[in-house]
Amino acid sequence: MTARPTAAIRLTPRVGLVMALAAFLGLVAFFWPFAVAPGTFSSGYAPPLIFGVLLVLVLCVVLSEIAEGGIDSKALAMLGVLSAVNAALRPLGAGTAGVETVFFVLVLAGRVYGPGFGFTLGCTSLFASALITGGVGPWMPYQMFGCAFVGMLAGFLPRATGRSEVLLLAVYGSLSGYLFGFLLNLSFWPFSLDPNSSIAYLPGLPFTEQWQRYIAFDLATSLGWDTGRAVTNFVCVLLAGPAVLTTFRRAARRARFRAPVRFAAPPTAQPGPGGTVDGSVQG
Repeated sequence: MTARPTAAIRLTPRVGLVMALAAFLGLVAFFWPFAVAPGTFSSGYAPPLIFGVLLVLVLCVVLSEIAEGGIDSKALAMLGVLSAVNAALRPLGAGTAGVETVFFVLVLAGRVYGPGFGFTLGCTSLFASALITGGVGPWMPYQMFGCAFVGMLAGFLPRATGRSEVLLLAVYGSLSGYLFGFLLNLSFWPFSLDPNSSIAYLPGLPFTEQWQRYIAFDLATSLGWDTGRAVTNFVCVLLAGPAVLTTFRRAARRARFRAPVRFAAPPTAQPGPGGTVDGSVQG
């Protein structure tokens, strides 16, 4: 079994704790409709805006923690290149019928370079893409965090090699397409339908009834779109996965992320045949 290359971003206990807290807050931000009713903060749109601002602050903290000794210059360069690649790939899919080309690189990079790199790449890719396409808005923090989850979880997948690994990543890419849509719908579900609808958010309902309404909403409004994303991820990983994985791993071996730098002492000069260092004859 081939050893997995060293992760590009070192997950120290401190960085791991910050990422765990960020993931927890991210889940709270997505699942807020089950905990906070619209209008609680004097505005129906206050909860997603408040959580969106908190997500931006949390992402800044996570990225600053990673930058503080957890990532070296070679990993930072790789992050910049892949963020630019993903930002350029995203408009090619344009989201038509759910076809989105931004995820398969994220899945493969998270697999090779580790969960910390996948988390960071998900954030930076969506941020760069939003700046390029003009997609900056209240939804952007949720998209960034959703992609961060996709990249991070790819780094935690079990070990596999060869075709089994590619198939594993393709299946995960497909499932992540549904997961991304499922999470993003939660951020706007309470405001998207007439309250009298049977699948609309209704404050005060028990959790089980609220959950059934959301599942019905997700299936009725997003299943087709998410299926397009899932199929795109599966096909892209299956076709391009072997070549991209090989390229990423070759780059990781050559970069030798966080390899210790050792300075060797200069070689000691040996006396020449004449008794001096340069071999000249004294006298």
